[in-house]
Amino acid sequence: MLTDIEIARGAKMKKIAEIAQMLGVSDTEIEPIGHYKAKVSDELFDRVNNCKNGKNGKLILVTAINPTPAGEGKTTTSVGLAQGFWKVGKKAVLTLREPSLGPVFGVKGGAAGGGYSQVVPMEDINLHFTGDMHAITSANNLLCALLDNSLQQGNPLGIDQRRIQIKRCLDMNDRALRNTVIGMGGKIDGIPRQDGFIITVASEIMAILCLAESIADLKKRLSDILIAYNYNNEPIFARQLQAEGAMAALLKHALKPNLAQTLENTPAIIHGGPFANIAHGCNSVRATKLALKLGDFVITEAGFGSDLGAEKFFDIKCRFAGLKPDCAVLVATVRALKYNGGVAKTDLVLENLDALKNGAVNLAVHIENIKKFGVPVVVAINRFGTDTASELEFLESFCKDLGVKFALSEVFEKGGEGGVSLAKTVIETVENSPSNFKTLYDLNLSLKEKINVIAREIYRADGVKFETTAEKSIAEIEKNGYGNVPVCVAKTQYSLSDDPTKLGHPRNFTITVRDVKISAGAGFAVAVTGDIMTMPGLPKVPSAANIDIDDDGNITGLF
Repeated sequence: MLTDIEIARGAKMKKIAEIAQMLGVSDTEIEPIGHYKAKVSDELFDRVNNCKNGKNGKLILVTAINPTPAGEGKTTTSVGLAQGFWKVGKKAVLTLREPSLGPVFGVKGGAAGGGYSQVVPMEDINLHFTGDMHAITSANNLLCALLDNSLQQGNPLGIDQRRIQIKRCLDMNDRALRNTVIGMGGKIDGIPRQDGFIITVASEIMAILCLAESIADLKKRLSDILIAYNYNNEPIFARQLQAEGAMAALLKHALKPNLAQTLENTPAIIHGGPFANIAHGCNSVRATKLALKLGDFVITEAGFGSDLGAEKFFDIKCRFAGLKPDCAVLVATVRALKYNGGVAKTDLVLENLDALKNGAVNLAVHIENIKKFGVPVVVAINRFGTDTASELEFLESFCKDLGVKFALSEVFEKGGEGGVSLAKTVIETVENSPSNFKTLYDLNLSLKEKINVIAREIYRADGVKFETTAEKSIAEIEKNGYGNVPVCVAKTQYSLSDDPTKLGHPRNFTITVRDVKISAGAGFAVAVTGDIMTMPGLPKVPSAANIDIDDDGNITGLF
């Protein structure tokens, strides 16, 4: 059987101008980067936004149940569904996040789909792509350098070194950089202080890029980044360092979405890449809104399970951008449900109906979650080769008993043909079950109340425990006028709770909030729960150990 990278290498890609033409986009409205990828020009945005008769396509969110540590094929399903739409004569546009180098070299490997449902050029997309991640990293670290330079030049803003709110970032898993000391050496080497790194996808600048709708909006959000407090406990913002102009200049091209294609030449707009367990987990607003002007159906993805990515997609992205999703596709796999039923990762290939029944409660919770937002849901049963007939029959019966539509997805093995059934089910659902989308909470609630609503309604927690640091942070955030923002919860993806070992449908638990931080530029507050880390570490045997390149430039080991 061919590996993902071998399948991708055999793809018959079209020149990127041809992909653009499929969407009615001229070659003057894209900025090619090589033959098979391009930036979308500002002229295209101007044209579609000024088109008075233009109407939006249908917005389809792809989300999932709680995954196993290996991931369960949400991106693969998204790609295959988009290909499936074209198979049934619907012009679909796929909108995805950009992969971070952290997972690529860490646990999961490549993140461009799999099998015969991939976005290509796969190696480029997984390794640097068009440089957006590096631009974000540079803008973030420029802001940090300007702050430290202000300290060095006499500290005119009176910044309290103990209360600096921003950290440097790197698009790589590197636990040794979580806590650092900088400025060591002599007087000319800076002011010594404690610092640290986060991964680029957790940077507020990543969130800002994905929520900004224009250069002007980008600059305003960058200027509003809370960087520190002074000795009078007053907030200090990036604009006080006059940082926003230079940062925006670094992000000029990164703000433009990237056009690529799938193995079957389905147009794919890939832009932005915040993780859903430590950020808001959605691709950019600009990419999604543009796709809605160009296609009949837009397939977008939110990271991890509905308790993380989908909730943030609805409550943050859709709220800010005025989006109304028409349907949600909930990806479920037999093996993930068995994992939630207590089966060890090494034994997931073995039939175990008892574990499947025990784990299926996780699927039921995620179905209920999506319905709370008034969005119709379709379950995509992502088939793996190790699934048995009895296991699939049980899962189909389980969905029928819950009264939810479902379809078997075989997009990994069959590409778009394997997504036809799912595409038809989604079309039927959109046509016959109109969305009554609503957000989960009112912004006028206090931060504590909003966190409690999410914990109670989405995680099914009995309550929330706020540690002393979180209590003080919330009081200060609300005192400074930021109490009416949405909440982005940083939480483990493996459980509905904040404890990754509590699988299935945990009961009788509370969520512990360790700290709350304001991302004033992005426009939301981040509630940090459990042991979640904003700088992941590498596993004992990282994916990087299997990646290589031969003398002819052929890359191997990139899933």
